[in-house]
Amino acid sequence: MVHLRSAITVIIVGIALWFIALIVAIGIDASSNAKWICLGGIALGVIGLRYTIRRAKREAN
Repeated sequence: MVHLRSAITVIIVGIALWFIALIVAIGIDASSNAKWICLGGIALGVIGLRYTIRRAKREAN
């Protein structure tokens, strides 16, 4: 069984890396496609984080 605490940490690190990639993309004036990909990665990370936290709460009960 995967420890959900470690999964939450991995998801948070992933969101942070997508955010850094977005800042770099804005800084180097990358195409809008690259910026949307970074925003999509952040959005999916947040969705995954919410799901994982809910799942952890459900398993704790």
